[in-house]
Amino acid sequence: MKKGRGRTSRIRRRKLFRSSQSRGVNESYKPEFIELNKWLKDRKFEDTNLTPARFPGTGRGLMSRTSLREGQMIISLPESCLLTTDTVIRSYLGEYIVKWQPPPSPVLALCTFLVSEKHAGDRSLWKPYLEILPKAYTCPVCLEPEVVNLLPKPLKAKAEEQRIHMQEFFTSSRDFFSSLQPLFSETVESIFSYSALVWAWCTLNTRAVYVKHTQRQCFSAEPNTYALAPYLDLLNHSPDVQVKAAFNEETHCYEIRTASSCRKHEEVFICYGPHDNQRLLLEYGFVSIHNPHACVYVSKDILVKYLPSTDKQVNKKISILKDHDFIENLTFGWDGPSWRLLTALKLLCLEAEEFTCWKKVLLGEIISDKNEKTGLDIAQKICYYFIEETKAMLQKVSHMKDKQVALIKQLTLVEALWTEELNILQASAEILNNLQTPST
Repeated sequence: MKKGRGRTSRIRRRKLFRSSQSRGVNESYKPEFIELNKWLKDRKFEDTNLTPARFPGTGRGLMSRTSLREGQMIISLPESCLLTTDTVIRSYLGEYIVKWQPPPSPVLALCTFLVSEKHAGDRSLWKPYLEILPKAYTCPVCLEPEVVNLLPKPLKAKAEEQRIHMQEFFTSSRDFFSSLQPLFSETVESIFSYSALVWAWCTLNTRAVYVKHTQRQCFSAEPNTYALAPYLDLLNHSPDVQVKAAFNEETHCYEIRTASSCRKHEEVFICYGPHDNQRLLLEYGFVSIHNPHACVYVSKDILVKYLPSTDKQVNKKISILKDHDFIENLTFGWDGPSWRLLTALKLLCLEAEEFTCWKKVLLGEIISDKNEKTGLDIAQKICYYFIEETKAMLQKVSHMKDKQVALIKQLTLVEALWTEELNILQASAEILNNLQTPST
């Protein structure tokens, strides 16, 4: 046998490949991380487990310095490092917040502080943290309108809601910003611009951890649970990991323990929750490749698209589905059409003489072989329809990437979302095909 051709050699090469894929390039030497490290050390935090690094695929994150065992504490960030509404109240903004009526929301207070401190530049006590924050985000509210138009319809609708919410948030906050004019030599309009507020809101929305605070009278009744956690928020998301993360009232630290082991020099992840890719893009501005929670949503309009036009009971069937919460969250996933989707289709496919059995369908009972087959047939047709639509959208995105170079980052994100959806649909199509093909 020639050298390097055996089974042991193949295993070694696969391990080396996986290692090179997950191994990061240490960035702790960079000036911004040196400054952040000093700043954290002054606040009684020094990390011995992790170090900033850049990884293929995920970008900037945190790399393990040593092997980490299951259950090990990986970060214990003191309360003095957290940026919360308590931080804001203790600052120069405190007296303005306390006297403002109606009371501002915790989100407005935190966003105002972020914009103000960023404007302060070198004078800000939070500069080392602000320096490592993203300069721009890719949440839908930050995307150009022509890019938003390329999103899947359910996500596009939510993206437009997000933009409207942001515009209303900005408009309703202007009077409060005006009250802060005595603090600045420049006009508050130039400091608290729409783009500055969007940046602050995205910073908070994508990076904050949950820490419950005592409700203060100077804030509105909205939940006061946000905390920005410098350094800790460098950890990237992976749907495949489990961690225990919470604020420890005894140690007054925000602590993260890993629920799985991690090898030396590998990226350390946390999980933001079992979110599908549309939710991840909406809330955090990224897409997770090979996300087990990813899915493709089926709307009511698509649901009835392939039903017989002669069915006079369609509207009544749709009404039943709505009343029993079977009209939303109908999906295709990696393991095929969801039970909810197939159940909805089977109810819609009931023959006139079977219609009285609709309750049994919702309980998962089989009404007839014909009903089962018709439901699968329509699921297959919907799946193929989505596959063709997805391929067309990917082609459209590809053409736009060639023409609009300035939007390449945003378009690449949308392309990743559609590519994942195509992979899911093709997996579902194969499963449906197997279900339709009788076994020999």
